[in-house]
Amino acid sequence: MRQIILDTETTGLEPREGHRIVEVGGVELINRKLTGRHLHLYLNPDRDSDPEALAVHGLTTEFLSQHPRFKDVVQEILDFVQDAEVIIHNASFDTRFLDAELERIGMKPFAEYCGSITDSLLVAREMHPGKRNSLDSLCERYGISNAHRTLHGALLDSELLADVWLAMTRGQDALLMDFEESEDQGEGGAGLALGKFDPGVLKVLRASDADLAEHEKYLAQLEKENKKPPMWTAAPASETVA
Repeated sequence: MRQIILDTETTGLEPREGHRIVEVGGVELINRKLTGRHLHLYLNPDRDSDPEALAVHGLTTEFLSQHPRFKDVVQEILDFVQDAEVIIHNASFDTRFLDAELERIGMKPFAEYCGSITDSLLVAREMHPGKRNSLDSLCERYGISNAHRTLHGALLDSELLADVWLAMTRGQDALLMDFEESEDQGEGGAGLALGKFDPGVLKVLRASDADLAEHEKYLAQLEKENKKPPMWTAAPASETVA
């Protein structure tokens, strides 16, 4: 399973007002492990950033003027996300800008070039309803340090989101079941597949003599305090107490 954690920075909030992407950053996960492969590009937007946006990312017009335009690196971006599940925090914002950039050069919407798009913000809202689910809030909730994040940066934010995503979705690694797409479930449906669990992968830890002695000592203390044996020690040997 190949996943790309992606983030962008922009000159403002609305592509319909002519705002552009100024930075793209992404990291690659394969089978839920960071591979070390990443994408990081600064882009010349041919315009100034709004003061509010500049305060967020700190990328000046002078600095960005030295870098390529989106059309010059678009294939590098599309090659990086090809066939992958692309995970973006507040995906509707980033994909609106990506779609606008692609439309400007006569290309299809971003979703046409990747396997699927997952909005990690929507996932977080489902998992933590009524709580703040910004990237900073999720870092704090899952114990991920973002002390070095004084300004927003696409690559840094994608690295942080990768850590958050892995922590937030750890429960998907189920022991006994897995959800897969099923043709008879209809479009977007999921079927429940069982039987993938291999008990041979579990490590068996047996109690030592010292552990057993401590257990017997604990049972004796329970019997003394309750003035009767614990029910599981009083049960006949042939019985199994659930």
